[in-house]
Amino acid sequence: MLKRPVIALTPPIPKRFAVALASALAPGRATTGINLAAIGFNLAAIVISLATIVISLATIVIGLATIGPAHAQTYPSKPVRLIIPFPPGGSADTIACLLAQEMSKSLGQPVIAENRPGAGGNIGVDVVAKSAPDGYTIGRAAAGALVINQHLMGKLPYDPVKDLAPVSKLADIPIVVVVANATPVGSVQDLIAAAKAQPGGLAFGSAGSGTAMHLSGELFKQMAGVDMTHVPYKGSAPAVTDLVSGQLPVGFVDLVSALPQIRAGRVKGLAVASGKRTITAPDIPTIAEAGVPGYDAVGWFGLVAPAGTPRDIVAKLNAETVRIMALPEVRDRALVTGAEPATGTSEEFAAFIGVEIPKWERVVKASGAKVN
Repeated sequence: MLKRPVIALTPPIPKRFAVALASALAPGRATTGINLAAIGFNLAAIVISLATIVISLATIVIGLATIGPAHAQTYPSKPVRLIIPFPPGGSADTIACLLAQEMSKSLGQPVIAENRPGAGGNIGVDVVAKSAPDGYTIGRAAAGALVINQHLMGKLPYDPVKDLAPVSKLADIPIVVVVANATPVGSVQDLIAAAKAQPGGLAFGSAGSGTAMHLSGELFKQMAGVDMTHVPYKGSAPAVTDLVSGQLPVGFVDLVSALPQIRAGRVKGLAVASGKRTITAPDIPTIAEAGVPGYDAVGWFGLVAPAGTPRDIVAKLNAETVRIMALPEVRDRALVTGAEPATGTSEEFAAFIGVEIPKWERVVKASGAKVN
């Protein structure tokens, strides 16, 4: 801990100067050259004392300026908790655990991954939001808990903007539009035509109500001007199974679940939902390229801390996150799980969240989707 210097704000005038000054100004004393000299000498002493005060105040300002960065210099001095708001397994858990392992090495303190699943990620994120803003509790948070659930579920136990400090985006989870081989649909334009030919008669499956996959389908409906019926599954994998068997005609699912079946020719991958082509499957066009200009939807997750966490600690965590996600071994593991590293500054992440909140609010309201 830094020791603040003890500074005298009002240095006393030396006693001998005070006595001489009083004597020189005493009533009834004749004014002499000697007394005037004494006055001048003592006034000079007062000026010197005032200059000392100014220097002392400047020292205080400099001292206060050095206190801020001290947080990052000593952080962390004890173990750090990394809250993961989902059960063990899956891309989100895998990447968070990799981050914890690498941070433990570089920060010199254990970073302990702690799974706190439930309520679409809300429970774990709420733990982070209500923790002390000292950098010793951080969390992995996804689009649901940060920008979507507040519109699907109503009031949350935390405010995603006011109660959290964005550290960095971690990765994107690409979504792909897949159709069964049994359907005559072979492109996004074919899908739009088929949906318009039978309003409400074409079903699309997703990983579940309120998921990024579900809402990407709803966004597609709105932007393409079509009506399709949503069929929620418990994850992308079972939806892909029904696409392979032909029981489900269309699916909006995560790319990693569908890609093996697309490559094997058992289903048709029409387009990815993101605004740009993916690292994992650059040969598959985007929905925007395939006929719905401006369409952009992707699952994502990032790292957050409690609001009020010192800026220098947030900056240190951000620098570590960006460095770790760029490591070849971490990047390769992320891609295998279907996540594409997408880090940036804390300010960029905050701005991204600010854009995503109203975007998905409009989609949720238009679709009428609700999750209890």
